[in-house]
Amino acid sequence: MTVMDSTTVDVSSVDLCAAGPEPHPRPDGRDRYTISEVVAITHLSAHTLRWYERIGLMPHIDRSQTGQRRFTNKDLDWLAFVGKLRLTGMPVADMVRYAEMVREGDHTYEARQELLERTRRDVQHRIAELQGTLAVLDYKIQFYGGARPAPERA
Repeated sequence: MTVMDSTTVDVSSVDLCAAGPEPHPRPDGRDRYTISEVVAITHLSAHTLRWYERIGLMPHIDRSQTGQRRFTNKDLDWLAFVGKLRLTGMPVADMVRYAEMVREGDHTYEARQELLERTRRDVQHRIAELQGTLAVLDYKIQFYGGARPAPERA
């Protein structure tokens, strides 16, 4: 979700989940992005960003003197995390509840951990289902690959 360095990295040898965040387009303190810039960076629509703010999924977004939203690097990090939660299939209501707990403070750590652990179990279950589905597809692909008539018999 951020501007990438032009350096090529062999991702097969990198644990992407353990890697640190990529550098942001602008340094902290000078990190004010318009909604159109955030759309370009995150590939979310302006409508989605406004909706996230309206339902409480986004923290308070600062405004310029003219009333334009001004997002920060911290907001971009949050949107990247929300994107990961979306990929897990977490219901929006649970994402909003998680955001509320973050705003409530440190005393919600245990509840946040429980919500994330439950989501992790759901993801692991779905992965197992998909691995079973993949095995069936691989079997069928292999079957059809071996069922082709030899060119001399066609």
